[in-house]
Amino acid sequence: MRSSEIKEFYKKSIPERIDIVSKFSGLEESQVRLLANTGSLEQGIADKLIENFITTMEIPMGIATNFLINGKDYLIPMAIEEPSVVAACSNAAKIARRSGGFRASSTESRMIGQIQITNVKNMPDAAKKIEERKNEILAMANLASRTLRGMKKGALDIEIRTLAPLENTIIIHLIVDVGSAMGANVINSMCEITAPFLEEITGGEVVLRILSNLTPERVSHAEAIFKADLIGGSRVVKRITKASEMAKHDIFRAVTNNKGIMNGVDAVLIATMNDWRQAEANAHAYASMNGFYTSLSSFEENDNGDIIGKLTIPIAVGTVGGTTSNIPKAVIARKILGINGTEEFQSVIAAVGLAQNFAAVRALSDEGIQKGHMGLHSRNLAIAAGASGKEIDLVSETLKKEGKISMARAREILEEIRKNNGGR
Repeated sequence: MRSSEIKEFYKKSIPERIDIVSKFSGLEESQVRLLANTGSLEQGIADKLIENFITTMEIPMGIATNFLINGKDYLIPMAIEEPSVVAACSNAAKIARRSGGFRASSTESRMIGQIQITNVKNMPDAAKKIEERKNEILAMANLASRTLRGMKKGALDIEIRTLAPLENTIIIHLIVDVGSAMGANVINSMCEITAPFLEEITGGEVVLRILSNLTPERVSHAEAIFKADLIGGSRVVKRITKASEMAKHDIFRAVTNNKGIMNGVDAVLIATMNDWRQAEANAHAYASMNGFYTSLSSFEENDNGDIIGKLTIPIAVGTVGGTTSNIPKAVIARKILGINGTEEFQSVIAAVGLAQNFAAVRALSDEGIQKGHMGLHSRNLAIAAGASGKEIDLVSETLKKEGKISMARAREILEEIRKNNGGR
């Protein structure tokens, strides 16, 4: 019987690991050859980035065009597998461009490090001592990064929190300006450095000491005007505003609305190898901070009868350090973006999120999401059915013309094409 308990798998060479996985899974020879192909990311580098490495995973990367943000033109690299996202984002940016493009801004890069102190016998006295020795704690935290100290950034303040269900527990928030970094490593180091001192002055025991991925003080804003005559007239404008109003109050719609925002945000983060899982958790938690889950965006009709779209979203990304500098295509993607700092990067991401969201809400409010989405999906079905080269377009166009977009029909069409061409 096969077993997934493999002794010292991490010590095996890459070919040995692939061989083990191949035998365990019954892979074909052609599939094994595909695993050995890692493209532009050298095996030696990839093997150092994650544990038990066997191969790389390709994902299509496209370019969203037409973006004008704060008066500057951008090409936006987007890595995503979902059809229609890049095209829809580009189209929304084209419409916004007619009104001057997107206006976007970001706050300073302030994040939170959490230190959980348990078994505190005298809570008021412990809180008093922490407050009295706040400057010492901050100075100690700032020993973690000479770079941040040199930029006059770093740990800026402390918040003392207690939660009713957690008895004899104090939670310290270190408020840290991380500058151009994403900030996770330096904040974790600050929490580690200060933990023993906090135990000493409070008489408690530190359990957790780690950053929080919720960044309510590190947010980005984007807004744009979408002219009524470019999106289908006043009827569509009113339908978009009604859909937006629903997303404010209905959690089922709000989640789907925010997923549409993250289609754009995540695609940029993946292309540049930033942490999209953190971005997802951050955005959805932020959407719940008022005690109920709501939309991160809004679309309203302005005095001219056009749509004004607005988005506020927490974003924490870095332009220095991390995996983003180790993956060759991520380096290229960042160069294509042409950003000059973290705040600009975050502002661009917010604009992309708004564009993606508008495109989806407009489609839903007008012709329905399936017409455009399934039209593009027809290409995927053609490929999955076995089409190649010009066959892909022929199958796709026939599927769209018939309006019967299914795998079964794609196979039938491909068979007819090949029969008419005398087979292959």
